Amino acid sequence: MIFHTGVLALVVGSLIVLIMTLFSVAIALRIIIGWDITKSTSKQLILERQTYLVTTIMKYVMGFQILSLFLFVYTADDIHKLFVGAMCATGSLNANPIGWSVLFAKIVIFFLCAMWLAINRVDELGEDYPLVRFKYKYLIALAPVIALEAYWQLDYFLGLRANVITSCCSSLFSDEGVTVASSLASLPVGPSMYVFYGAGAVEIVLLFLLMKRPGSSPGLRYISGAWSLIFFIVSVASIISFVSIYYYETPVHHCPFDLLQKQYMFIGYPLYGSLFGGILFSMAAAVTEPFKKIDSIRTEIHNAQRRWTKISILLIIVFIIIATWPIVFSNFRAYD
Repeated sequence: MIFHTGVLALVVGSLIVLIMTLFSVAIALRIIIGWDITKSTSKQLILERQTYLVTTIMKYVMGFQILSLFLFVYTADDIHKLFVGAMCATGSLNANPIGWSVLFAKIVIFFLCAMWLAINRVDELGEDYPLVRFKYKYLIALAPVIALEAYWQLDYFLGLRANVITSCCSSLFSDEGVTVASSLASLPVGPSMYVFYGAGAVEIVLLFLLMKRPGSSPGLRYISGAWSLIFFIVSVASIISFVSIYYYETPVHHCPFDLLQKQYMFIGYPLYGSLFGGILFSMAAAVTEPFKKIDSIRTEIHNAQRRWTKISILLIIVFIIIATWPIVFSNFRAYD
């Protein structure tokens, strides 16, 4: 199992990432303690050079962590053929239940790493690097989360046994079960659609207001960021509740992972990619809002927020179109 290409890439990649992160944290501590941009001492010059090193390393680290979410899901789906009773990634994750913890941890880290990259981006645009201490404190706080996720991931893959009989998605995402997944699968289709499209409309309107009125109050930006998280949760619930059954054209199949498979044209990847990307850019614009108080990067943040908001609108519209496509063009109709 451990010699599967995807598994090796994830395990080795996470080990390298962890080593690079710990190395960067050690340097970050020195930078936080000794940083003083107003001085021209040799010590400050060395610290400035070290910031370039740490930042470059962490860009690769954060980039890998973002991509590893999709690689993990792809790998879990690919190895399901090795387990009796598994039909998709659900069976692979059920083969060692800590796999679900790994998946949720990777989703959290996906957004945390993206936010670090956004903060680092606006910091690099300022001549005085005003966010150096903040972003490295953020890095230090993020390091234990990365380490825990790497440990869980290793424990998951080492704990997989090919002779284990696992359960398939039909048992987990059954509307007759008592789990959270079953509760989502049993949500009535009609009301779920109203909530989904209503939440999506609010999300797009908020983003359009922020794009058209760049001078809007910071409160609106924070509301948009918070609503993006709500829309993300609603969207995942909607995929399980009704989007999946329209793609599968059966009222009893609610699995969110089968959408990633060939027989459904791998539609899950653009579906989830556009959702995660849209929420990511919306949150990045909200997270950087407090730093507008800093004169040296106010204009740069404003420009970045406007660009990120445009990207977020585009991706969310793409996500809604993909989710709506089978509802409009399929002959299947769901009845509550």
